[in-house]
Formats: sequence, C-alpha cells, structure tokens
Amino acid sequence: MMLNEEAVKKLIQAGHIAKRAVELASKLVKPGKSVSEIATTIENYIRELGGVPAFPVNIGINAIAAHYTPVYNDTLVIPDQSVVKIDVGVHVDGYIADTAITVVLSPAFEGLVEAVQKALEKALEIIYPSIRAIEVGRVIEATIRSYGFKPIKNLSGHGIDRYIIHSGVTIPNYVDILARHRLATGVYAIEPFATTGIGLVRELDLVTIYALKQARGVLNNSAKRLYERIYKERLTLPFTLRWYVTSSEEYEECLKTLELLDQRRLLVKYPVLVEKSNAHVSQFEHTVVITDKDVVVTTL
Repeated sequence: MMLNEEAVKKLIQAGHIAKRAVELASKLVKPGKSVSEIATTIENYIRELGGVPAFPVNIGINAIAAHYTPVYNDTLVIPDQSVVKIDVGVHVDGYIADTAITVVLSPAFEGLVEAVQKALEKALEIIYPSIRAIEVGRVIEATIRSYGFKPIKNLSGHGIDRYIIHSGVTIPNYVDILARHRLATGVYAIEPFATTGIGLVRELDLVTIYALKQARGVLNNSAKRLYERIYKERLTLPFTLRWYVTSSEEYEECLKTLELLDQRRLLVKYPVLVEKSNAHVSQFEHTVVITDKDVVVTTL
C-alpha cells in the first residue's frame, strides 16, 4: 500500500470511527441483550459516522474466538457471566482499521481480560519501523503467560492492504522462530488472544461470514444477480447474508446460491473458530501504520 498523505488521512479517519464503534459496543454488551441487535447497531453507527464496515461485526462469546456474526433472525443473546469479544472493522475508501475489545461480565475472568489488554499495550510500546515480527510475539506471549494464561498460537496479527483485511503478513502471538520477517512500511493489526485453555483454536462447521473472489466465466441468472449485487458493494471484502435478505425464504435461497458460488470456487468461507478445549478466550486489537520514521496507532 502506498502510504501517501491522502492514504494516511483516510486510515486515521477509519481508525477514529472504529474507536468510537468499540466504545459504543462496550456499552451495548449486557446479559440478555440480543447479539443481532448489538451487531446491527454498531454497523449502522459506523455508516452514520461516514465509514463502511470492513467486515461484519464479530461477536465471540466465551470459547468462540473469531468469525461469528449474527445470522438472519438470530435468536442468540448475551449470557450471564460471559466473556464477550467484539471485533470491528471500518474502511474509508478501502483504507481499513481493525480493532477489538473484550467485555467481561464476571469478576472471575477479569484477569484473563487484563492479560490480553496489557499484552497489546506492551506490544505497541516496542513496535518501531522494521521490527521483526518475532519480537512482537515474544512480548505478547511473555505478558500473557505472566498472568497465568496462554496465547492462542494459531491466531495472529496481520498485515492490511487497501480493501484487503489480511494481506499475507503475520504477526504471531508467541515466540515463533519462523517469524523473522520485519514489519516494513505499511498497515498492521496487532491482535493478541489469551485463553484459560490449551491455546489453540479449531474450525466449526458453522459459517456466518463469507467473501467473494473475482469472477471469471459465466454465472447462471440467480447466482449472477446475487454475485453482482454483493461484489458491487463489497468487492472481495467479507460480508454476511443478513445484510442482503429481508425474509427467511430469501435467506434460504441465498444460502443455496452461495453453495453454487462455492462450487464455482468464487466464495471464501470463514468458519467460526472456537478454542479447542472449549475454554474462555479474550482479545484486544489495534491497527498501526508504520512509516519510515514512526508508528501511528489509528484506533487509539
């Protein structure tokens, strides 16, 4: 990504909107509250502030670590005594900010939340242009373990590009001896996860978030209509079907159409990720812009 003055301005704008969105999220999470209502309220707020959701709001309860967004007519509510992750992405003209918080509804898990929050703070303190990714992971792992918890090893921070959430660069949450690459000029999400469990996630069969690939070839009418409707708005950014349907019948039809797109290899699926031992997970995240000379945290 070219980090010219206009790009940095839009990255900072996206970060400011994302910050305000998670501030709202922290007030919305209460026992018995509809998860669908929380996500929709945050997404609408992002649009009101002049941004666009870079991906559907993720709401991960307890052992759910990532990739759960409410489906159409979702009946899930926030449980008592739960640990709730809210992951928010905002883009302004394709320039993305990615941030997350954890809201804890039980004193028993306050340490788990503090561990990952402190890990993120310490990681941000040591980041400088051209730092090796392993050094970020070293600080995150040491901090989380000092609280008696484990980092989740198969979730990581990541590079961000224009209209691309994960650009291919990874930033581990542990001392990964293979992560010798340096964080060059660009945009990165620093994203520690901590758990009371074994420190790994697994994929569920459940998928609530998708993205499209660029189409080559001819699609049939129903698939073409849905594809063109979503691609025009999202390009290859993640989406959820609840944004595009108004009835249960339409939702079921769109699910079938997505299956056709999947068969044509035009669909990316993001399975819901859960901690392997079904233990609680906490998460915090900020987006940083690294230039030749300094580091700007856009979501603070």
